[in-house]
Amino acid sequence: MKNFKFKINSNQYDVEILNIDDNIARVNVNGEMYNVEVDRQLKITKTPILVRSVAVPSTDTNPTSPRTSSPASPKGTGVVKSPLPGTILDVFVKVGEHVSIGQRLICLEAMKMENNINSDQEGIVSSIQIKKGDSVLEGDLLIRIG
Repeated sequence: MKNFKFKINSNQYDVEILNIDDNIARVNVNGEMYNVEVDRQLKITKTPILVRSVAVPSTDTNPTSPRTSSPASPKGTGVVKSPLPGTILDVFVKVGEHVSIGQRLICLEAMKMENNINSDQEGIVSSIQIKKGDSVLEGDLLIRIG
């Protein structure tokens, strides 16, 4: 298990701990075997278990809600949130305008790259929460479609 070198009264001792059971250690000292009783209970270290929490994207409003709508639910209502922090370069829609799935809504500059934010639902734009030049954070509400 472990090797140690001791110097006691100018004498050199090579000690190897072979096994530990409860408070009895089996050791080899300069080639001779000994059973050594330790006056307290030894704790054997174990490999720690890594416990991770469930990762939920910060853009989720409610992590337990389904990410897709059921076939019977009403369509055309919802919100568009910022997927990452950045600056709004352009807004391509107006309040009251009908948008379809995949239509370009906003151009967002993030990390020196232009990112198009497209509609993932069909409906009428009910409100626009941002304007050109605004800085947004991840998860900020950009557009309501309803």
